[in-house]
Amino acid sequence: MKKKVHIEYPLHPASGSILWGAISTPSGLQRWFADRVNKTGKTFCFRWGKTETRTADLINSRTDSFVRFHWKDETDRSYFELRINYNELTNDHSLEVTDFAENGEEEDVRNLWDSQIEQLKRICGV
Repeated sequence: MKKKVHIEYPLHPASGSILWGAISTPSGLQRWFADRVNKTGKTFCFRWGKTETRTADLINSRTDSFVRFHWKDETDRSYFELRINYNELTNDHSLEVTDFAENGEEEDVRNLWDSQIEQLKRICGV
């Protein structure tokens, strides 16, 4: 049984529209999440390097708020979600990441997201 991993990354003072484009479009995801991203309907194809390819279905989204994907090769109900939060008091954004990890691999999942989000911060100018 996989465990839910929830991580929040402050991204101040990132623009909400820039963040939305980075998490919801193939061109945005290609800049920080994968080397190549294609979309057909609600299916996204992610490629890393020359050999690794995974496809995910966009199972839920709300414009300017969140996207939720399910890897097609996963048989359980796990998903990964990227959610933008905005704090009106500070005018700051944060990105919440929800993912699932095999028992004992939670730290590896956190480290992978830490690395990916560092790239996202660079492309968003944070």
